[in-house]
Amino acid sequence: MGRIRENIEVMGHECWALFDSGAKNTYIVRDVAVGLPTFDITNPESVSLGGKVHQVTQNCWIEGMLEGLPIRCHARVLNNIGADDDGKNIEILFGALAMQEWGIRLNLEEEKLDLSHYPKEFVEF
Repeated sequence: MGRIRENIEVMGHECWALFDSGAKNTYIVRDVAVGLPTFDITNPESVSLGGKVHQVTQNCWIEGMLEGLPIRCHARVLNNIGADDDGKNIEILFGALAMQEWGIRLNLEEEKLDLSHYPKEFVEF
């Protein structure tokens, strides 16, 4: 498991994102989700994240740019994700499923993202 912090552009705004291979799902804070397509969840779910239990009542569709490459995924909307190790508020937490889909790997030694496996096309079997 590992974590890398990086900015991602969503609707023209830079958002502070944590790419966390230890998290399965992707999360976005409600303030960033404003203006993005959101969908109410019929059966709200509890999520333990950052030492707190959150109630998820909405999903969100994110379309953004990461290091000049487009990425798209759905995220669970939370009021607050928490702060990173430097005390900066995390606005988007990218989990392992979205990172796998977009070929995002963590280069922990250099503390940066490895996008060398970014898909040029999606092949379905």
